[in-house]
Amino acid sequence: MTLRTTAQWIFAVGFAAGLALGAPARADESPSGTPPEMVTTYNALADAILAVKNTEDALVRTILGATYAHAGVDLGRARAAIKANDAKGSQAALENLASEVATIASEGDAAVGAVRKRLLEGGHHHHADGEAKGIYDPGFVVVTRAAHQQLLDASRAIGQLARAPKADALEAEWGKVQSAWNGLMRPAK
Repeated sequence: MTLRTTAQWIFAVGFAAGLALGAPARADESPSGTPPEMVTTYNALADAILAVKNTEDALVRTILGATYAHAGVDLGRARAAIKANDAKGSQAALENLASEVATIASEGDAAVGAVRKRLLEGGHHHHADGEAKGIYDPGFVVVTRAAHQQLLDASRAIGQLARAPKADALEAEWGKVQSAWNGLMRPAK
């Protein structure tokens, strides 16, 4: 059952319960305010909606964490290949690292982007206020516009290093990735 049909079902049940439980016992009685049973049902629906939003945040952070871990593996490979003057190995590791940093910047690969697009088309904006203020790109959950740009710039620079690998340049670009990452992973206030 989708969230929409679940919400419709909850509404229908809550509405029927409210009618049954909130109806006056006598014709001369007049109810005042929303029946408590309807408020309880509405609170339950709010809890479900907010839980889904929290779950989306946790899932996107998990996707980002897995990608960051893969990037760490390729960073280690790139460092080792550069140290060993292994041009072919460093090129492959740097290209993979650049791709993973770009994936972090985009909050996932094309498959995740397709899901985000579907949510946007359905009217779901995790950070509608943040989008309106220019803080987030449409549909993004964790990665801000500023971090997105910082990560894309680092990805581009790391990709260019694949042609002429240099350990100090790699460390400088990885420092930018870590800075953006640490900012994104800070607990929400």
